[in-house]
Amino acid sequence: MGMGVWLQMEDHMEDITREVTYGGENGETVKFEVDPALVAVRARRGRSLREGPVTPPEAALLDDMESVLSFPQAGVEVYRRPEQSSGSMEEVRRKLHESPATRFAGRVLVDKKTREPVVYTENLFIKFVDEKNRDECLEILREAGLTVKQELPYATNAFFVAAPEGSGQEVFVIANRMLRRKDVEYCNPELVRRLGQRAISPQQWHLKTTTIDGRWVSASANVEAAHTITEGDGVTIAIIDTGTDIDHDEFSSPGKLVAPRDTTANDADPRPSGRDENHGTACAGVACADGSFGASGVAPRAKLMPLRMMSQLGSQEEANAFYWAAENGADVISCSWGPADGRWWKPEDPLHDTVVPLPDSTRLALDYAATRGRDGKGCVVLFAAGNGNESVDNDGYASYERVLAVAACNDRSVRSVYSDFGDAVFCAFPSNDFEFPKEHRPVPLTPGIWTTDRTGRRGYSDDDYTNSFGGTSSACPGAAGVAALVLSCNPSLTRDEVKDALRRSCEQIDPKGGKYDNQGHSNLYGYGRLNAESAVRSVGGQTRRVHGRRVHGRRVHGRRVHGRSTASDVDLEPMEDARELLLATLLTTQAAQIQDLRERVEQLELAD
Repeated sequence: MGMGVWLQMEDHMEDITREVTYGGENGETVKFEVDPALVAVRARRGRSLREGPVTPPEAALLDDMESVLSFPQAGVEVYRRPEQSSGSMEEVRRKLHESPATRFAGRVLVDKKTREPVVYTENLFIKFVDEKNRDECLEILREAGLTVKQELPYATNAFFVAAPEGSGQEVFVIANRMLRRKDVEYCNPELVRRLGQRAISPQQWHLKTTTIDGRWVSASANVEAAHTITEGDGVTIAIIDTGTDIDHDEFSSPGKLVAPRDTTANDADPRPSGRDENHGTACAGVACADGSFGASGVAPRAKLMPLRMMSQLGSQEEANAFYWAAENGADVISCSWGPADGRWWKPEDPLHDTVVPLPDSTRLALDYAATRGRDGKGCVVLFAAGNGNESVDNDGYASYERVLAVAACNDRSVRSVYSDFGDAVFCAFPSNDFEFPKEHRPVPLTPGIWTTDRTGRRGYSDDDYTNSFGGTSSACPGAAGVAALVLSCNPSLTRDEVKDALRRSCEQIDPKGGKYDNQGHSNLYGYGRLNAESAVRSVGGQTRRVHGRRVHGRRVHGRRVHGRSTASDVDLEPMEDARELLLATLLTTQAAQIQDLRERVEQLELAD
């Protein structure tokens, strides 16, 4: 079917509903419809019509329109016509389609309930039953006019295929027709949605009890104490996110980087390429920054597998990232992204009620990582619960049974006002918060989480570090770091055993507001805030001796930051030299407090 025929058909499709079924013929069905006020445009040169030193004449057709969604890796943008506009969208679409500068211009599907736009490609995911012969599968695909783009290694008889160019919404018909075959287990079009990153706009109060701006903050995950036992040696954490600045000093220790990948560009360079790609660097720092110069991760000696994934939610590249991580040695996988969040302060936002299923292809790749990764012991996969102050159970990613969903708690040991809630929340980890008088929320004690930033002036700050990171985006890699500490103490643990160790380590903060049930679970905090020291001790971790230097509280660029121990650490027997260890700990804490007082006196003297 040619592109022109498809667009002509689309002019009569306003009332047509499209359905996509996940989980097989009797699985979950999601309904979409055409929004006549939207237009999707794909430029031939692979970038926006509005970009470049000289824009084509057709760009003027978009001058009065609002850009609502962008897929830069595919050169696709979605625009909305203002309500007061008198122009004909049909005429705009036709002119854009006829332009030599565009590959297509067509209608856009939206969720029938929330009106959130969804862009369909002409690709499909299909999985035949395991018993089917591979050659027979390929023959069926050929007869259906489908071209194999990728044979998916994480599931039997699974393929990523392309319909003929110009098929348009015919891909929905093809998918439903194939799904009716008895030898087809799953089939659905590739649908991509807006990817919601879990960040919300110092020192490392989330790692230890400390003072920030003269105020005592005691709401950490007790990571400093865990570092007397392990710092994550021998474990690899995969961060699936935007690009990661792998040239940052905090990722420069020998052997730090493992199997870096850009799953969107399909190459080995995970560095950021866009101006706004700051998120991945901050997440990686929270998990496993070296701590050699300005910021320590929860597991500073863990290795980092940075996986750049700039494709939107539901893309095949998303599934490929999980398979890559599992096949290349990841022990823990951290994902600070998911469906777009509703505005946490606006209860009537329709996004709060949006149900986003986990696509079958991504689910199977995630299953592969969780069951086949780590030589069959299973990768530990964590997702940020979300920042919409809404039910995480609507999020098919974070609520999946083989995922640990991480909520955020603040510097006063209560839930961060934006953090998602629900049955699927597994645990909480410290992050930032906001003042919100409507719910009697005071001004936070701290500005946020101190972590790595893109070097130079390109990131969240003008420095190579930021103190304003937060959201469940920060909580998730923090929890991933704790999982890495656990595995560093006992690499033989299965995924389920790590999960159980984390659960048992949780502290039931905010017991009144948390409303923990008989199983110890709260819809706000899961099983509670992670305690890193308890977690590592529960799997056999033993305290090490620290020789000759202050491990924590170093000064970097005039700021007190969380430091690291050195390679001179040696193992201690559990009960040996207990008095000496206790005395050293007390002296270290006292020295840090004295240093804080000295700094405050210096500040007062400067003020005078």
